[in-house]
Amino acid sequence: MNARRLMLPIGLVLIIAALLAAWLYIRALQPQLELGVGYGARVACACRYIGNRPLGSCYKDFEPGMERIQLSDDPATKTVTASVPWIASRSVRFDPLLGCQPEPLKRR
Repeated sequence: MNARRLMLPIGLVLIIAALLAAWLYIRALQPQLELGVGYGARVACACRYIGNRPLGSCYKDFEPGMERIQLSDDPATKTVTASVPWIASRSVRFDPLLGCQPEPLKRR
């Protein structure tokens, strides 16, 4: 019975440690993810609004390792957003004179 009483606190400590490790890992990767979504948004904007291709075909232009990046498109504003959900996101807007321009960064 003593061993059973110890299992719950040990299990909780292990879960908290795993969550902390995952959070630290994501924080360490965040600069790379920010760079990746910025690049992905720019590539997808050029593909969509300069190359006049469907957004789904723009994934072919990504470099290896960018598989986790998701794209969304707002045709009304000609904006493409690339994101890794809950971690990093970046939007790029197409301007007929300047091409694909990144939106200003939002400070956290």
